[in-house]
Amino acid sequence: MSDTPTSRQERLQRWAESELFSLPQWRRRVLFWSGAILVGLAAVGFAQAADWASGTFQGMVARHRYWAFVITPAIFALLAWLTQGVLKPTRGSGIPQAIAALKVEDEDFRYSLLSLRVAIGKMALTLAALLGGASVGREGPTVHVGAGLLYSLGRRFGFAEPAAAGRFILAGSAAGLAAAFNTPLAGIVFAIEEMSGSFEHRMSGILLTAVFVAGMVSLGILGNYAYFGHFDTSLPLGKAWWAVLATGIGCGLAGGLFARLIQPSDSGLRGVMGRLRARQPVLFAAGCGLALVLLSQLTHTGLYGTGYAQAKEILQGHSATVSGFGILKFLGNIASYWAGIPGGIFSPALAVGAGLGNNLTTLLPGVDPTAVALLAMAAYLAGVTQAPLTATVISMELTANQQMVLPIMATCLLARGASSLLSRKPVYRALADRLIEGYEQELARRAAEAPLAGDEPGETGRPVVEDPATPIPPGQDRPDAEPPSP
Repeated sequence: MSDTPTSRQERLQRWAESELFSLPQWRRRVLFWSGAILVGLAAVGFAQAADWASGTFQGMVARHRYWAFVITPAIFALLAWLTQGVLKPTRGSGIPQAIAALKVEDEDFRYSLLSLRVAIGKMALTLAALLGGASVGREGPTVHVGAGLLYSLGRRFGFAEPAAAGRFILAGSAAGLAAAFNTPLAGIVFAIEEMSGSFEHRMSGILLTAVFVAGMVSLGILGNYAYFGHFDTSLPLGKAWWAVLATGIGCGLAGGLFARLIQPSDSGLRGVMGRLRARQPVLFAAGCGLALVLLSQLTHTGLYGTGYAQAKEILQGHSATVSGFGILKFLGNIASYWAGIPGGIFSPALAVGAGLGNNLTTLLPGVDPTAVALLAMAAYLAGVTQAPLTATVISMELTANQQMVLPIMATCLLARGASSLLSRKPVYRALADRLIEGYEQELARRAAEAPLAGDEPGETGRPVVEDPATPIPPGQDRPDAEPPSP
């Protein structure tokens, strides 16, 4: 039976109005593609600037070793002072900020964490931290910047509806990690496992497109490279797999300890450190910088920067680093994070893992030291983040090694279990929940301080939220408050 002209016209109209040809859908796609290009360019520029900043400090310290005693504490103090006000969201890794913004569908909260001002400040202050020798990385900040760029772009062009804005945040985060490490698969897995915890069918195309475009930008500028280079090492099934057990449990516990120590607490050592930082944030940050310099004096290469060079040397089988590098880098990372300055923990975590793996090789004779170091890097990262799939894929892509997939996966699963004994919640989610709790407490405080409208005719009776920058002084009554009852 042939179609009538009317039925053909109706079918063509439905086809034209379908999602494939919908103008809003195409606007969103173009924004995603444009935003992913921006994220890729920002990631490449950020990486090159970070290498320059870290190299400048390393060169200066190589010529005058003791200059670090002046420069590092001063930079730490300056960054602590700069991040007291509107730039407070630039502190730390940046991944908790992106997760918190994804979970809370409040435009004001999201804007406070992901605005262009925060994104630009994050890059500038992280570069300043590296210029001062801080033991931090750029990958977490790149995730933060990627989420901020795509969120701001979507918000600017009318995609401020909570669900739509969440897609921009998620895609920007994935694109940021993919471009930072040149690891597209890790970007997708990271978005599923760490950021959202789920993978909706409608999100698959958005994530894949954003990661693909950002990855192509990085590939076009920097070329096809592996972060640590190509390693063809393998781990034969048999006695060599004792390395899986040793690195999975040992480095997993170390990663869990690190995650526990950087999560805020009201008791114990963390409580003491938190109260000291709250009372004198600038002086406390300077003290953390001084501690990092003192620890660095115990090594030949120092603990400054990401630790990329030392981790690569260990993977290549060089022994220029001291035997205690892993433990010292662990302590240096703690000092840098406690200071409350901007900077990530991904690359420094990989360096710690490589150092611990270098120590474990003495307990595993007959096993390829490169394989042990690679397993330890993956295990420590999985222990810190409690994201075994992300750690597996990142470790595989960073070294362009597919032969170690099964040993690395087994190691990361063991590390995840060992880490949970010391840190019950994944560190990024724990820090994100802390941000959300602070936001909810601030809302409750404002609601409690706000007068109840409704005294005048026509009022709704809803709380009026006042400007938090001008709080009511303690003990001062509001002018419109009712007199106390007798």
